[in-house]
Amino acid sequence: MKKHHFIDLKAIAWDAMQKYGFEPGFSKGVMREVEKIDEISIPDNRTGEARDLRSLLWSSIDNHDSMDLDQIEYCERGPGDEIQVKVAIADVDFFVPKLSQTDLHAAHNGTSVYTGIETFPMLPDRLSKGISSLLPGHDHRAVVIEYSVLPDGDVRPGEIYRALVYNKAKLVYEEVGEWLDGLREIPESVRDVPGLEEQLRLQTEAMGRLKKYRMDQGALELETIEADAIAEDGLVRDIIVQKKNAARFLIEDFMIAANGTMVDFLGDSGIPMIQRVVRVPRYWDEIVQTAAAYHERLPREPDSKALSLFLLRRKEADPERFPDLSLTIVKLLGPGEYMTLEPGEPPTGHFGLAVTDYTHGTAPNRRYVDLVNQRLVKSVLDGEKSPYTPHELVELAAWLSDREKGSKKVERFMRKAAAAVLLRDRIGESFDALVTGVTEHGIYARMISPPAEGRIMQGEQGLRVGQKITIRLLRTDPYNGFIDFACTGRGESGQGGYTVRTSRTRVPVEKVRRQGYGRRQRSRR
Repeated sequence: MKKHHFIDLKAIAWDAMQKYGFEPGFSKGVMREVEKIDEISIPDNRTGEARDLRSLLWSSIDNHDSMDLDQIEYCERGPGDEIQVKVAIADVDFFVPKLSQTDLHAAHNGTSVYTGIETFPMLPDRLSKGISSLLPGHDHRAVVIEYSVLPDGDVRPGEIYRALVYNKAKLVYEEVGEWLDGLREIPESVRDVPGLEEQLRLQTEAMGRLKKYRMDQGALELETIEADAIAEDGLVRDIIVQKKNAARFLIEDFMIAANGTMVDFLGDSGIPMIQRVVRVPRYWDEIVQTAAAYHERLPREPDSKALSLFLLRRKEADPERFPDLSLTIVKLLGPGEYMTLEPGEPPTGHFGLAVTDYTHGTAPNRRYVDLVNQRLVKSVLDGEKSPYTPHELVELAAWLSDREKGSKKVERFMRKAAAAVLLRDRIGESFDALVTGVTEHGIYARMISPPAEGRIMQGEQGLRVGQKITIRLLRTDPYNGFIDFACTGRGESGQGGYTVRTSRTRVPVEKVRRQGYGRRQRSRR
């Protein structure tokens, strides 16, 4: 095996963060501020008594290595075969006052960034993985969102209030998901907690209702491939693709319902808020053309339900190519973004989820918009005026939309850099692949195993999206995230033949500078 010089992927990740305008490290001022936080577990009762819900059988489901737990769940059967759900959200605002040094850093970055090589948390570990995390072993402050799942899967919003909670079990997506999907025995983490199996079965029943209802309304079932690097001691060991399972669907559907309940709560309270939107597709005609390549007909006007049914049929007919079709549709739908919603205004809606009332409010340790919405909720609970002016919310919505796009660019670049490192000993080898993009900038393919994507530099003429091909690896460049292929064989052609757009001309977001949002700090490595 050829010896290579050491590639410092952590240094590349830091550089990528700075390139896209993030602060990868915390200032001394932030760290001093966080060190002074008193780690107490009694809820703040200055503005009203928090409900004591520590006795309930709360649990969390997340990745095996996640310590920044934002939410825990509990449900019980109600009258008329309803299932009453409680989602407890970490009360991060209690520890991070608005305009503190920690808050300004979080506002600037806007989100935690997960590169697979290194995680760049929005908040210091002492907070996000400790004091404000809903880990088992301690009482925690929380803001609880209640809603009822009706027999047909519709949701009736309930109360939102402060509470004291205690997580009884930290569960893992893969273990619980495989068990719920019937692929393994009950995990010890579930079996060893009395009543937890029955609790999770009830949660799964609620998830099934929620998902069916959303799909009936036209929610889109998309499945894109985003491979994560498995790194140890600075070396890339493998690239894996996270697969959806019942546990991931459970958390996804519970959070969608909780976020909708938050919009309902804030709307009834008559204060401006930040909503999460995916607009009606501007490029619907190209989605129609994409479906036509599969001999399917979509309506001339945007119709999420018709698109959802088309995607379901394609997933069943060709699961291997479905992720690449999903990616095409995602790009044509356009990105999600944040917008302000004034009282009395009609919401813009989320086309992909087929809902009109949506926001992000269930992950305040990881996303700043969730912390903003939490502050709005608490101002209503306390009978105080909004902590944000409408103008501040407009600026924040634009800034945080930009930061989300930036985080995706960092994560996408690091996936390519990690794959380039993993493959550098395999130059000249041949692989099976699928064509994933045909654009004015080049033609791209994804290897089947490992699932790394690169550009076809030789023999690319006449290739179609979805076509099975054989490729030879020509070169890799971890520092620029390049993987280059030559096409050496062509198999069956995909039905598509459409062009996957990789960029659009968009109006650049105005960088927000007021009150410290979007400022640049000096970072420390």
